[in-house]
Amino acid sequence: MKFIHTSDWHIGRQLHNQSLLDDQRHVLAQIIELAKANQVDALVVAGDIYDRSVPPANAVALLDDVLNQVVNDLGIPAILIAGNHDGHERLGFASRQMLGSGLHIIGPISDTVLPIKVGSASGDALFYPLPYAEPATVRHLFECDVSSHEAAMAKLLEQISEHDSQGLPKVVISHCFLDGGSESDSERPLSIGGADKISPSLFADFSYTALGHLHGPQYKGEEHIRYSGSILKYSFSEQHQNKSVTLVEIDASGKASVELLPLTPMRDVRIIEGLLDELLTLGVSDPHREDYLMVRLADKNAILDAMGKLRAVYPNVLHLERTGLMAQSEQLAIRSDHIKKGEFEMFSDFFSQVAGESMSDEQKQLMTDILDSLHKAEDNQ
Repeated sequence: MKFIHTSDWHIGRQLHNQSLLDDQRHVLAQIIELAKANQVDALVVAGDIYDRSVPPANAVALLDDVLNQVVNDLGIPAILIAGNHDGHERLGFASRQMLGSGLHIIGPISDTVLPIKVGSASGDALFYPLPYAEPATVRHLFECDVSSHEAAMAKLLEQISEHDSQGLPKVVISHCFLDGGSESDSERPLSIGGADKISPSLFADFSYTALGHLHGPQYKGEEHIRYSGSILKYSFSEQHQNKSVTLVEIDASGKASVELLPLTPMRDVRIIEGLLDELLTLGVSDPHREDYLMVRLADKNAILDAMGKLRAVYPNVLHLERTGLMAQSEQLAIRSDHIKKGEFEMFSDFFSQVAGESMSDEQKQLMTDILDSLHKAEDNQ
């Protein structure tokens, strides 16, 4: 059994107001070619298919084209689950009608986890899709007392552990945040205060766990519990990540082996820094000057239209920082410190400074609920 594990396509995303649709089309075409070249038995996409719950029309058209090539042209079954960025009901529209074509889209979570059997010449496997679900959703569906993401996941996995696979390997597909995972700036928090973290040990007994949410390819706990990472760099904090999809092969004994298949973007995402004149000189001969760039200027003097001068050489400068002007100011350290903190920590600091004491447990819970509701309102815009 051989399949490609990918996730976090975020179709329709922008980087500093720059549309990435053409960049996404470029790497998605590579994924189609990799699926064809490696003669895989399935394509698994572990959530965050779109970047917004109501995706733009051109994002929907791109996904439609990709799935048509995979499922209809190549005859490869595709399994997609909803992530925290996706509109679950919209993504899952007409999914029951498409099952016969080999396209399996799991939008909202249900109280029964139905396995998807994928066949291959070397043996079959069962895939168990678990779209992103809030603890409150699991609590309502199963009428059980769960309050954390870990408790909710443990409840969902009970069905999979108890299901009789008749000796076939079990592959879990999930969109969640495993404890100890390496984050980047482009990932939206699933909840406030660390309640979203899940122990990797919950997945240890399955042949393979295909995860989505974290944008850097990595494994946690054991090598068969893996994040494939996003298909593109979606923030400058990811500049050193190497994007890829994961080729997974499961042998007759149920043991999984993996290979990372690299993806080559149309344009890289990089940070460059130095004096303006030096950067402009280097840019003339830079073969990658059309990359998406953050520029940190070390000049300490005022510069007229620094962005215009830079874009004359580097057309895709998306963000400019005048680190030279700010280097001698204590405000830089203060600003950097605040950027690293989440909303909850920043409000806690503010409360302590104003009130002269820390928040009570009741006040912390109220603030957590407010921030959660604000994040959810953002998702639905």
